Amino acid sequence: MSIQRITKITGEPEKADRPYSLGTVAEGKFIFLAGCGPFDPKVGGFVRGSIEEQTRLTLETLQRIAREAGGDLRNAVSCRVFLQQLTETNFAAMNKAFTAFFGENRPVRTTIGAQLLNIDVEIDAIVKL
Repeated sequence: MSIQRITKITGEPEKADRPYSLGTVAEGKFIFLAGCGPFDPKVGGFVRGSIEEQTRLTLETLQRIAREAGGDLRNAVSCRVFLQQLTETNFAAMNKAFTAFFGENRPVRTTIGAQLLNIDVEIDAIVKL
C-alpha cells in the first residue's frame, strides 16, 4: 500500500509535538484529513469567534492541508463536524459557513456534539484526489 503523510503545511510553523499526521494520501486516490479546528495562520493560533467564523477558519485549514497533498477540499466525499455545543443555533451557523464553502459540491456529513478543548468546532474529511 502506498501512503504519503502530510506532517506540515508549507509556509506555516511546524508543531513539533504533534503525535499524528495532518493528512494521509492512501493509494494516490484519497486524502484522509485529521480533525482540525479554527486555526488562523495570521495570528498563529486558534480563534474562538462565532461558530460561523470558526467553521470557515476550520475549512480553510483543511483546504491548506488538502492542497499540500495535491488535492482540493471541495472534492471531499465525507466530513465529520464536531460541535462543542450541538444546539439548533450552532448547527444553523455551522451549516451557513459549510454551505458557503462547499456550494453544490456537498460531501456526505455527520455532525456530532463533542467535548472540545478551547475551540467550538472541529472537522475532519476524506478527499478524492
